[in-house]
Amino acid sequence: MATGIVGEFLDLKAETDADVLAMQCGDFYEFFADDAELVADELDLTVSQKSSHGSSYPMAGVPLSELTPYVKALVERGYRVAVADQYETDDGHAREVTRVVTPGTLLETADDDARYLAAVVREDGEAGGPYGLALADVTTGRFLVTEVDDESDLRAELYRFDPAEVLPGPRVRNDDRLLGAVREDLSGSISVFDAEAFAPGRAKHAVREQFGRETADSVGVDSDLALRAAGAVLGYVEETGAGVLASMTRLTAYGDGDHVDVDATTQRNLELTETMRGESEGSLFETVDHTVTAAGGRLLREWLTRPRRDRVALDRRLDAVEALAAAALARDRLRETLGDAYDLERLAARATSGSAGARELLSVRDTLALVPAMLDAVDGTPLAESPVAEVLEGLDRERARALHGELADALADDPPKAKTQGGLLREGYDDELDELIASHEEALEWLDTLAEREKRRHGLSHVTVDRNKTDGYYIQVGKSVADQVPEGYREIKTLKNSKRFVTDELAEREREVLRLEEARGELEYELFEALRERVASDAALLQDVGRVVAEVDALASLATHAAGNDWTRPELTDERRLDVEAGRHPVVERTTDFVPNDLRLDDERGFLIVTGPNMSGKSTYMRQAALIQLLAQAGSFVPARAAEVGLVDGIYTRVGALDELAQGRSTFMVEMQELSNILHSATADSLVILDEVGRGTATYDGISIAWAATEYLHNEVRARTLFATHYHELTTLADHLPSVENVHVAVDERDGEVTFLRTVREGPTNRSYGVHVADLAGIPAPVVGRADEVLDRLRAEKAIEAKGSGSGAGAEGSGPGTGSDEDTKQVVFDLSSGSFAGDRDSGAAAGSPDGSNEGRNGTEPEPAANAPSGPAAGSETAEAAAADRLGPETRAVIEELSGVDVEATAPVELLARVQEWQERLGERR
Repeated sequence: MATGIVGEFLDLKAETDADVLAMQCGDFYEFFADDAELVADELDLTVSQKSSHGSSYPMAGVPLSELTPYVKALVERGYRVAVADQYETDDGHAREVTRVVTPGTLLETADDDARYLAAVVREDGEAGGPYGLALADVTTGRFLVTEVDDESDLRAELYRFDPAEVLPGPRVRNDDRLLGAVREDLSGSISVFDAEAFAPGRAKHAVREQFGRETADSVGVDSDLALRAAGAVLGYVEETGAGVLASMTRLTAYGDGDHVDVDATTQRNLELTETMRGESEGSLFETVDHTVTAAGGRLLREWLTRPRRDRVALDRRLDAVEALAAAALARDRLRETLGDAYDLERLAARATSGSAGARELLSVRDTLALVPAMLDAVDGTPLAESPVAEVLEGLDRERARALHGELADALADDPPKAKTQGGLLREGYDDELDELIASHEEALEWLDTLAEREKRRHGLSHVTVDRNKTDGYYIQVGKSVADQVPEGYREIKTLKNSKRFVTDELAEREREVLRLEEARGELEYELFEALRERVASDAALLQDVGRVVAEVDALASLATHAAGNDWTRPELTDERRLDVEAGRHPVVERTTDFVPNDLRLDDERGFLIVTGPNMSGKSTYMRQAALIQLLAQAGSFVPARAAEVGLVDGIYTRVGALDELAQGRSTFMVEMQELSNILHSATADSLVILDEVGRGTATYDGISIAWAATEYLHNEVRARTLFATHYHELTTLADHLPSVENVHVAVDERDGEVTFLRTVREGPTNRSYGVHVADLAGIPAPVVGRADEVLDRLRAEKAIEAKGSGSGAGAEGSGPGTGSDEDTKQVVFDLSSGSFAGDRDSGAAAGSPDGSNEGRNGTEPEPAANAPSGPAAGSETAEAAAADRLGPETRAVIEELSGVDVEATAPVELLARVQEWQERLGERR
């Protein structure tokens, strides 16, 4: 068993549930045993060996001042890292774990994105909700709580905030299916925390202690589940020793009615923060982000992923954007000022955690100094009468000025990085410190001039005075004159070309310098800590100023994009309406010569069926409608000539589907699950975008599902809907459902050449131009040509020759690789049945080139159940003979089919009958 320092390390490691322990040993943090090998592999550290009790253990270490980047790198790889610090005792020194750094409690982040720690609680009983959710960003002190109704809403919120770490409550942690879905949606980790922290009494007590006894009621937190989640987060932050509880000054509650429901699928489909390929470039956020501060970027991202439903708040935001867009010079001056601002919300957290150094406090000082400049940039300009001025009025100028003054008086202009190194504070800040500094500098000056004095007094040459850790201060004399040193010199070391000496006076002066250095360092750091605590006590002020900076920056960003890209202010209305004139896609218009299109959705025209060829712009047209709606409810101008936008409670999309076979879900299953979520979640006040439904299954099944979904959305949900489809049968619904209208993407076809006009016009289209798209995609010319032939015959309801290869032969020519005409097999594709039947021209049966009734496997071929009579089916005698060979079920289906009045039967009933017949005939086979 290990003893000594290794034994102490292993004992401390056993006290934590961390993956790795970093233990301070003097000027280094050391890792031992398995931890040393892990960090060596992950961080490319050198491993040595440490002996203990006859055994050898791997050891790796990093300097005291360099621990932070190593811990950060480990945590970002998903490890929990415990830190054990060394402290002095009467018997020497001891060590204890002072902090466990986890993905959700990491303060030292390299990026500007929020870093949330989340807790999720569910009531006892069946799975499915409701759920309490708490989200805390330890880097800024932001703290949010809510209650959501079901798992879908929970996943949407988690996807929106993308927490770095999730703490599942006692009931949630046993829900493997939900946790699997959360892992699939998020990039963060899941950690198990003490179940008692989620208990109602303990959690509510933690919330009251942190935010005040009446805070929960005053901010509208009426959910016990949300309070339990909040208490668990507070307990976790305290237990891990992050030291940022003091920065969590506000509890913010939000609910379903505050924001537009934009679920995870919709966020991905609309590419709000990243493209389908996972890249930020090409996303909506990257397109409109012109912020100049980290906090402004975080806030703008939040506005886009959490659009508002409060029309008053949105109009106020739009007023500000409009004012900033119109006042170019004032906007530029304001943005130039904001560009010098640091991230005050994060600096407040660093101050409260005790990790802020002098340079961080300088950043606080310099940012507070910008407050008057921000106000000056607005005063006397058109912005002075806009909501921008109202935002700035939220600043507590006097407190900001007072704190700035204290920091300006205290901090040196260029302090060292190390907090314990001298030079942190300005001369004149503290009288006692000034006296120590003066005495210290006087002692140093005596040492600096000692060499010259010794040369003059004793006539020595080659004399220097220096200091190192081994010898302390010494006088060094060249060997050539070393025998001339005075009697008081005591030799301490001989070098190749010189000797080192010390004197009693030099030793006394050294002790004085060391005493003054220690006293100066201790007092200076004590004063600095008091200053940092003073800043921490004003964490709420720093957060307020930081939020104002962020809001003005985000508003200016939207205004900059609107002014530079000819965007217009949307007119918000309480009516169920989306009326867009010359609308454009906000991202696509940057890279193409975009063709604008109009769009109108209202009570009388609430469901648009969009038809047209692939690659013609249907998806872009529908996505731009959703993005215009979302931008308007984010408080942004929109890419259009004019837009009247009725507020929605949710935006739901089903656009394509990535095949998720690895998760056991086919493309069609994903498609159906997304459709199911929409049909269950959307309301009459929602916007629904459907880009193909039912394409992943058989034609009749697909049409049936698309038809029924259209009826349900129109009749029951009544959501404003755009539905793109290749099922032209659906366009007939416009003749029967009052709010359904057809629009199509126009195509110009001249002399066999097809041009996609990208223009949306009223009415349906009757062609998909799929063969033309295949040609554009580079399909080989023989395949495209053959597809044209087949398409022509299908349209004319003529027989199609299925060109087979008897013995490796083609349909034409002779010789090796070509075959002969005898190898060609002729069959008929029956448009009514959707299957191959007997040949109409030669009488040859499918799969039987000699005209016999034998199929490929020697079995009797079966005509289509609803094969037509007349010339297409052969003579009446042949028909009777064929009927004799049919089974009773097939004959029954034929009789039922013969009795159907197609003109008098509703399409959906016809489709249902056809599906029933298929199932019956399938069972017979």
